[in-house]
Amino acid sequence: MLLSVLNYAGIAVFAASGALIGVRKRLDVFGVWTMAVLTALGGGVARDVLIGVTPPTSFQSWQNLTVATVAGALVFVLHPQFAVLRGSVLVLDAVGMGVFASTGALTALHHGVSPYGSALVGITTALGGGVLRDILVNEVPLLLQQRDLYAIPALSGAAATVAAYQWGATESRALIAGAVLATAFRLVALWQGWRVPVAPEDLAGRIGRAVRRVFRR
Repeated sequence: MLLSVLNYAGIAVFAASGALIGVRKRLDVFGVWTMAVLTALGGGVARDVLIGVTPPTSFQSWQNLTVATVAGALVFVLHPQFAVLRGSVLVLDAVGMGVFASTGALTALHHGVSPYGSALVGITTALGGGVLRDILVNEVPLLLQQRDLYAIPALSGAAATVAAYQWGATESRALIAGAVLATAFRLVALWQGWRVPVAPEDLAGRIGRAVRRVFRR
């Protein structure tokens, strides 16, 4: 039951983040709806293809598409109530990422995928919709943007869900643990400005020069 509730919650918040981007880009109603639906359902479709659920769940029933459509419509009408679109998108995206990382991982476990594979399916579910959203509006995906900590929080949430479930936690506790960890990790990283390290410039050369200076003494 909780798996379904969190899945719908993830769809709703990702749809809202996609619709907000569409509003910010001044797209028409169909454009905003497209952004909402692709953002909300893209990760789930990727998940289902990876674990062998064909056709994907979102193509077999009306619920997922309806939730995404309703969330997108609410944002289309009520977007002035969001004080800062950019901040709202980032918060909604963090919540959706955390929820999808945990639900994707647990869904994979239920379909017989290994713990390692389930964690990877979880991160794919979390990242897929957001990457599609950003590419469609010609923006650098949050996954790659400014060395942001995005994939690492998603992976930590998926891994936490898998680990908790494998260690005997109930489905509900495993889902909540993973979703809260991933979302909190992402929001704290945004708040504190944490960044992923980049490749050092000529590390081997610097080590070589340091060694040569030592031997010259």
